[in-house]
Amino acid sequence: MNPGAIFRIASMSKPITSVAVMMLYEEGCFRLSDPVSNLIPEFKDAKVLASGGDGTQEQLVPARRPITIRHLLTHTSGLTYHWDTRVGAKYQEAGITHGLLQDEDLLADDMKKLAQLPLVHQPGEAWNYGLSTDVLGRVVEVASGMPFDEFLRKRIFEPLRMNDTCFYLSKDKVSRLTAVYGPDPTGSLTRLGDGVLGEGAMRISVTYPYEGPRKYCSGGGGLCSTIQDYARFCQMLLNGGELDGARLLSPKTVELMTADHVGELNRDSGFGLGFGITRSLREAGDLTSVGAYRWGGFWYTTFFIDPAEKMVGVCMAQLYPSGKATLNAQFESLAHQAIVDSKN
Repeated sequence: MNPGAIFRIASMSKPITSVAVMMLYEEGCFRLSDPVSNLIPEFKDAKVLASGGDGTQEQLVPARRPITIRHLLTHTSGLTYHWDTRVGAKYQEAGITHGLLQDEDLLADDMKKLAQLPLVHQPGEAWNYGLSTDVLGRVVEVASGMPFDEFLRKRIFEPLRMNDTCFYLSKDKVSRLTAVYGPDPTGSLTRLGDGVLGEGAMRISVTYPYEGPRKYCSGGGGLCSTIQDYARFCQMLLNGGELDGARLLSPKTVELMTADHVGELNRDSGFGLGFGITRSLREAGDLTSVGAYRWGGFWYTTFFIDPAEKMVGVCMAQLYPSGKATLNAQFESLAHQAIVDSKN
């Protein structure tokens, strides 16, 4: 494979967006406890789907507290994705996207529509993976006064020399975008065609990085990157917010981001401000370290950062559906298995 191969990183966009938010937090643009409605007024007076409801007006109740920046960072806001059967039909009717299709709207327009839809739980009372990080992209725009993609480019990608990380590829880089593969009837992998895959709530596009309106910048799933670029991002975090003389965050902010903020709201693992966190080896059930953090992406990409072992790992493939593939699950464990001189 070409060392400069570009991958669709999907939800590995989320940690990058979270770093952007925390940079603005450090600059005093907002507090984590601030309501998001301070920056996006449409989120004021949110409504919540009552238990057992299907999203009709009669089954909505007022939110007991406002959605905060912290709720968005920790996925405890009550927002979801449109394949959630509780409110998915309403998301689709409103034209809400997940960042893996050619969207006609700007980020600001989609977030206004999203704010009018019901939450699936009271803010701060459950953990639910969803569009919270897309909302944070709009938070970055409002707080910084810059388009989201421009902020990422000027404040993160250029300082870290992540030269191939972006939402939409220029013509000279399209040939480096990695093909997507999927299982065929024999169990082997075959290259998938271009265009739209799946149906209904699961419709996705292989070509969204270079075709279509190229307007919507999804902080939760829209970025493309290379292994080298993303490894630099990981190394910056491992270094406490700095790489090669470029400091993006203070060490204390990285410490805050990589602590568990959800406790029993997510019993499977800890979750910080943009990352999954290892709270205990028993909970992890595999080789890693307490305090290691990580995330992955829809197209079968993953990374981990282990401060205890001073190690980062990035693994990228392009596979849909991933089905019975086990590489991502094994990757971090295999890396730790190879350690013979622990830094602990």
